[in-house]
Amino acid sequence: MPTLLTSPRPHRLRTPPPRERGRRLLRRAEARRKPFGWVRIAAGRLDQSALVALRTHAHGAITERVAQGLGTFGEFGIGWAALGIAGAALGPERRGRYLAATAAVPAAIGLNYLVKASAGRERPFIEGHPPLGPAPSKLSFPSAHATAALAGATALGRVAPPAKAPLYALAGLICLGRPYLGLHYPSDVLAGAALGYGIGRAWPLPPEADAEAEIAEDGR
Repeated sequence: MPTLLTSPRPHRLRTPPPRERGRRLLRRAEARRKPFGWVRIAAGRLDQSALVALRTHAHGAITERVAQGLGTFGEFGIGWAALGIAGAALGPERRGRYLAATAAVPAAIGLNYLVKASAGRERPFIEGHPPLGPAPSKLSFPSAHATAALAGATALGRVAPPAKAPLYALAGLICLGRPYLGLHYPSDVLAGAALGYGIGRAWPLPPEADAEAEIAEDGR
């Protein structure tokens, strides 16, 4: 069973660099001047508390290895692309739809990076508990793993509806693993998941009638 990490002192996030600290202070000052600004401030504190709780509790060798393995699966959407290609190989009657759904993943990652570069939020770091995995960049919001996971699960689920439950379960575990490993704030994951879901729902797929044409061509 995983062991709980305990400490007589509360865990704290590392003090951000001056530039990021200045941005936070400005955002907080603006929030106070706006109606219900206190809601944003409270949400930010809850976001940080949830991150600390996930990174410092219920950790063990097995759970950390599983979370790291899921992170490797979702890195750059490689695992989701593999699932889509496997579906195309095993289900030739829907090959075009599988391949089209697979293309949603790299598109989602590309859009995620554009949002990331615009937001400029840096990754978290908890004192005494560094991240438990690699990160391709210092940018944190939104989570690319979450975006790719929900885009892949949603698009592939549209092609194979019976597989929706396991696909979303896999995506959910990947999303949970990001703050668990200390690589993202929970809000990064929620935003990335929303972005990915929207892309997966809106991504164009060939109509079902095209699958019948593919079968006819293969039989010639």
